[in-house]
Amino acid sequence: MQSPSVHSINGLSPGCVISSLASKNTAATPCRDECQFETIMTTLITGGTGKTGSALARLLHATDHPVLIATRRGAAPEPFKAVTFDWHNPSTFENPFKTDPSIDRVFLVAPDDMEPLAHMKPFIDLAVSKGVKRFVLITATQVDKGGPIYGKVHQYLADIGVDYTVLRPTWFIENFGSYSQGIIENDEITSVTKDGRIPFIGVEDIAKAAFDALVAEKSPNTDYYVIGPELWSYNEVAAALTEILGRKITHRSLTDEEQIAFYQSIGLPKEYAVLLNASEARVAEGVEEAIVGNPKAIVGKVKLRDYLEANKDLWKKA
Repeated sequence: MQSPSVHSINGLSPGCVISSLASKNTAATPCRDECQFETIMTTLITGGTGKTGSALARLLHATDHPVLIATRRGAAPEPFKAVTFDWHNPSTFENPFKTDPSIDRVFLVAPDDMEPLAHMKPFIDLAVSKGVKRFVLITATQVDKGGPIYGKVHQYLADIGVDYTVLRPTWFIENFGSYSQGIIENDEITSVTKDGRIPFIGVEDIAKAAFDALVAEKSPNTDYYVIGPELWSYNEVAAALTEILGRKITHRSLTDEEQIAFYQSIGLPKEYAVLLNASEARVAEGVEEAIVGNPKAIVGKVKLRDYLEANKDLWKKA
């Protein structure tokens, strides 16, 4: 696979403005006399039991940064403390600050909604009033500041004068495991991407970028793409799965109408399904591949083939 020319997330990369500033905060022996955040301040993680949130929580915990997990059920695995929080229920917004008044940083995972800012703005405003000084928001490569959906949240954070970082990851490697039914039942991957190539990113690398942004001494107050170290088309992924699984896996191109219908069949509203389809169609135009080499790209370490080989049992037939 072709490898992006941008350096590793832990090297002298576009992300080094985050990574280098964070380095003293992630030492094996925390600098407790110098780093007040490490000793008394807490990071609130919304979506804290999701793949990225869970990985971020582990990184923070491993370096002695206090963490509070926000979930709809108010539960989290040990050793983490959790609180009930629901973007669609504003009565839960005070809960984190009642549970831990020392929260000063928040990792934001937006709700699946066409207008997430309507739900998030009241909480962001409340958090600022409670002493939160820094936010890290996850959006996506194709979501520009001020653009639709998550782009409005990005714009709002920039406008209100808080410390912030917006991370814009490309397609997740782990989606091949989350949406495995087509591979298991039909031996195929379906998409509208044609021969377009994607620098698939692992959640551990996204979590590392979020960790760096949260613990850095100085916030960059900007956005970064987060991409993987290699480019893959779905045709190439299918060929790799064929080798790994020992049975023929193909990539079948869909029409836009077929893709939209599929997204709706798994419960997405039509408007959101149309938007996702448009994003995927732009892959065929080279939009994701063009990010490689961008000076604002943080490049992770996790390789897609390594994930496929390590998780091949996910696609075994019953």
